[in-house]
Amino acid sequence: MSKEEEKLENSAEKEEKKTKKPLAKETKKEDKKSKKVEETVEKESEETKKEGSSIKKKKEYEAVINIYTSFNNTIAHVTDMSGRTLSKVTGGMTTKHGRLKANPTIAMFIAKRISEEIKDLGVKSLYVRIRAKTGSPAPGPGAHAIVKSLSREGFRMLNILDTTRIPRGGPKKKGGRRGRRP
Repeated sequence: MSKEEEKLENSAEKEEKKTKKPLAKETKKEDKKSKKVEETVEKESEETKKEGSSIKKKKEYEAVINIYTSFNNTIAHVTDMSGRTLSKVTGGMTTKHGRLKANPTIAMFIAKRISEEIKDLGVKSLYVRIRAKTGSPAPGPGAHAIVKSLSREGFRMLNILDTTRIPRGGPKKKGGRRGRRP
């Protein structure tokens, strides 16, 4: 048995030697790899410090906001330049009171909701189209409040356009021959 035990011990020692050598080699390789990785990270950080302003900025998009204001309601509809809807908010979505839908204060809340929704999409500049009821001499009270609130939120107004439809004759107005009387 003593010979067999010696053989087993020798074989065990040989196996240990075999396993120890590759481990030492692997750790050396890993050390070299980790050093290379550290060097590349340092180089990249130095390059970004040198370049500074060459970091990629988010792309800024333009959109069109169509504001319809009557004396009963305010509707704001934001589309991209191709006409696809990005956001739509009305006075009824903002308040429960029907009489307040055309209020300038509610228009400010409409603008705030719109700005939250379109800022996430990267929109920075707006073309504004304001429309009043056909035949009305002026837009409702909410139009100016929306434009002012959006400019305060940081949007650039590229163009403000009045797209109110003008009647050219057309059908007879309601109210009869003598018009509306009190």
